[in-house]
Amino acid sequence: MEFTISKYTPGTRPEVQLPSTEMYKILGDDGIRKLVNDHYNLLSQSAVKDLFPQDEAGLERAKKHSSDFFIQICGGPMYFSKNRGKPMLFKRHLPHKITAEARQVWLECYKTALQKCDLPNEVLRSFWNYLDVFSIWMVNT
Repeated sequence: MEFTISKYTPGTRPEVQLPSTEMYKILGDDGIRKLVNDHYNLLSQSAVKDLFPQDEAGLERAKKHSSDFFIQICGGPMYFSKNRGKPMLFKRHLPHKITAEARQVWLECYKTALQKCDLPNEVLRSFWNYLDVFSIWMVNT
């Protein structure tokens, strides 16, 4: 499957569609946590590594929060809401200067991590489309 990254246009807020719950049915907690772990490991070596915790404990916490979120939005247990409250991710990310270029790197790292997943194309496409649009909302600089 080809992973296309949409162009970022400042001020746009496209409608976000949640990914298919098939993602969770296939991967479960462990598979989504592995995907997020792989993604963060790539990010920690990337040009945007300074946007992420530099200490191991902080990075592990970020991985847990992120995987809890993705498990929840893919139809799994409501870990994120139970542990962190309502997602409000744009607000939570405001302290970090997220540029269109940082979004690009974040998505490129996800592209690499997703290529290791054995998922049907329609499930990959649904998850990728979510990431692509969701990431537009996170750009704040």
